[in-house]
Formats: sequence, structure tokens, C-alpha cells
Amino acid sequence: MEKFLHEGTCPIRDVISRFGDKWSLLVFKTLKTNGTLRFNEIQKSIGDISQRMLTVTLRSLEEDGFVKRKIYPEVPPRVEYSLSDLGESLMPHLENLLAWTLENQKRIMDLRRVYRIKSSRNWNEIPFHPYDFSILFAIFAKLFQI
Repeated sequence: MEKFLHEGTCPIRDVISRFGDKWSLLVFKTLKTNGTLRFNEIQKSIGDISQRMLTVTLRSLEEDGFVKRKIYPEVPPRVEYSLSDLGESLMPHLENLLAWTLENQKRIMDLRRVYRIKSSRNWNEIPFHPYDFSILFAIFAKLFQI
């Protein structure tokens, strides 16, 4: 059995955890799609990210060298963000992951609902749509213990 206990820094935990959260992936995709953007433009593009969370995410990505931050000596100061060469080199891999996610999203959501039905003890907790046959099948299976 291969073990993933490393002395010192574990590359999987240390590096992937820095860009593997939902906000970082959205920042990567936003900057790749739109190019160089200001803070408020990134925030508007993502929509539901708080100012604090976007600040923390951008600083983390800048610290690891995935994002470049350029400050212009103007009044008021203008700050722009873009992907660095390292960030650009990661994008083909992230785009494959995002494509896989879009391709499998419905299936995963269906499987989650089926799981909730199978593990539910209260019928009122079951998410139900009359044309969702995977849900109907799961309810049937639960009723008849298939």
C-alpha cells in the first residue's frame, strides 16, 4: 500500500489545496476568460463572493505565483489582476476539470438525491420533481427494498 505521509511538506496537500477551493477555481476561470481585471470586475464576474473572501483568495493565488497584481501610481491607485505564466500553465488542467464537472453535474446531483432518499428516514425531507425518474426509481426501491 502506498502511503501519503510525507516528512515536511506534502505536495498534494500544500499545492493543490491552494487552488482547489471553489473561489480560486472561479478566479482562475474569470481571469482566463476575461483577461486582466480590476478587483471589482472580478467580484462582479463571480457574483456571490464577498469582498473579504476575494481579497484572501487573490492574496493566496498571488503568494503562490498563480496571479500577478499590478499597481498603477495614480490617484486613486488602480490595481489590476491577471494570470501569471504559472497560472496560465495550470489552466489547461483546470479547464479539463471544469469540463468534466459540467459534463457530469446532472449525474452527480441525481446521485446525491438518490443517496438522500436511501438514507432519509423522513419522507418530507426528500427533494422531489415529478419528472425526475431517478428519484421515482429510488423511492420505489426504498418502498420495496430492492
